[in-house]
Parts: sequence; C-alpha cells; structure tokens
Amino acid sequence: MNKWGKKRSVMRRYNVTAKMYDERYCEEQEAKYKAALERLSLAPESTVLDVGCGSGMFFGQVAGKAKTVVGLDVSRDLLLLARERARKFGNVALVQADADHLPLKNGAFGYVFAFTVLQNMPNPVETLRELQISASSDACFVVTALKAAVPLEKFGAILMKAGLRVISLRNDEALRCYVVVAVRVPN
Repeated sequence: MNKWGKKRSVMRRYNVTAKMYDERYCEEQEAKYKAALERLSLAPESTVLDVGCGSGMFFGQVAGKAKTVVGLDVSRDLLLLARERARKFGNVALVQADADHLPLKNGAFGYVFAFTVLQNMPNPVETLRELQISASSDACFVVTALKAAVPLEKFGAILMKAGLRVISLRNDEALRCYVVVAVRVPN
C-alpha cells in the first residue's frame, strides 16, 4: 500500500470508530497524558500542538495551563467530537490536516504532543521532522509509540534519525505505550 493509501485507511478507521473512541481509549489515553505531564511544566504563555488530537481528550489537561492549544487530526469525525470539547475553552483551535504536511506557522509551538501517532504514519522519521518545522527552536516534544507496534530500539532509532534527543522515557508495565519527552539535537 502506498503512503496515501495507508493514511486514507487510518482516516477511515478513525472516522468509523469516532463515536466509540472515548469509550474505547479514554483510560489508556489518560494514563499517557498523566505520564507525559509529570515531566513537564507548562507556562501560561505556552503554545501547544496536539498532533492526532482525536476527540480532544487532552484539551482538558493543557488548555487551562497554556496560552494556545491547537488540535490537529486527519479524521473529520474525530474533530467534530473534539469541537465539542474545544468549546469549553477560549484558547483551543482545531485543524484538519495530515501530520506530514502541516498548514501551520513555522516555529509557533513550544510544546508538541504526538500521542499514538507514529505507528499510523508511513514514515515516522519524516513525520517527526515535519513536526519540528512548526516547533520553536527550544520546543519540547512528547511522543508515544505503542509497544506492540514499535520495539523500543526501533522507537529510539526513529527519534535519533529525526534529530530528537530523549530527555525522559516512561516504559511502565501499566502503559501500553512508551512515553518520551525529547528536544532537538543541537546542530
């Protein structure tokens, strides 16, 4: 299957499962959010990009702590659910887009979160490089990968090839994903 075919398949899968997304993934996602935010301290002037935002569950964790939150997803149906959550906050915007082709301002985000995104992408290294374009030079990246889909060594190699240096790694038995906090490798 070509790149676009894989992405269309993912988009269709999430469109079909949108109505049951929260019920199916809420507990798992909340555990990832908690693990990620334990290592971070968002300042009130923070700008946050939530790539693969799904139904917007993460907004409740960050919207009250950040200046701006942008939720981005390829699934229209998930974004319709996210819109309901975003209405509770005055600082959340939504964008339907492909994570490999972000229609966002360069250098705009101090925090980039990509929960459970990489295993859905045809070339995760390219995706992470694209995310860096929209991130500030000192941005913090929080990236997860499903343990069942991506072995830890491979995940580390993806991050390294993308030019990211791991600051912390959570690999708890309670989590189905690795949770990494990373920064850019200096040139």
